[in-house]
Amino acid sequence: MSELDRWNDRFAAPGYLFGTQPNAFLASQAHRLTAGAKALSIADGEGRNGVFLAERGLDVLAVDFSAVALAKSRELAASRGVTLRTEQADILGSWTWPGAAFDVIVAIFIQFATAAEQPALFAHIKQALKPGGLLLMQGYRPEQLAYGTGGPPTVGNLYTRALLEAAFADFTAIEVHEHDDVVHEGTGHNGMSALIDLVGKK
Repeated sequence: MSELDRWNDRFAAPGYLFGTQPNAFLASQAHRLTAGAKALSIADGEGRNGVFLAERGLDVLAVDFSAVALAKSRELAASRGVTLRTEQADILGSWTWPGAAFDVIVAIFIQFATAAEQPALFAHIKQALKPGGLLLMQGYRPEQLAYGTGGPPTVGNLYTRALLEAAFADFTAIEVHEHDDVVHEGTGHNGMSALIDLVGKK
């Protein structure tokens, strides 16, 4: 089974794999969001984070590998009375990243990128963000492997403080916070988790 087929199968199950409420870290950063700002939500899946941004008046482009997930995303948006643009995209492959196009980029648990793929992905994120733009990123730390409550089983896909601080060292400001917390995001992420958050300004 291909990786795309695997994700389509996961998203085709009834309900929402990661729930319909926004990621808690993203929700905690609502004070940084400005209505009318252009936002990119990477690997937005079934829409919980993109819809949250749209509810705050942002102009949202939600991209994901899975057309099945994006169909659910549009349904969720309609049920909440908002709209967002969706695009099926292989962001590690053929997708053409725009230059300086977004005021906000949201990257929540985008840890399908291997250690070898991360440098290019992070470079594309920086390319797509406008000068002065905001990056909101949350992922799992290597300690997550012991918890087994979500995320990839490969340590190279996970984030460390050193990795993120080096990757975004050219930003004007970054804040990195490491913490362990209980996560309740559908059945996909559920239980005590080893997390790392980044708030960055280009």
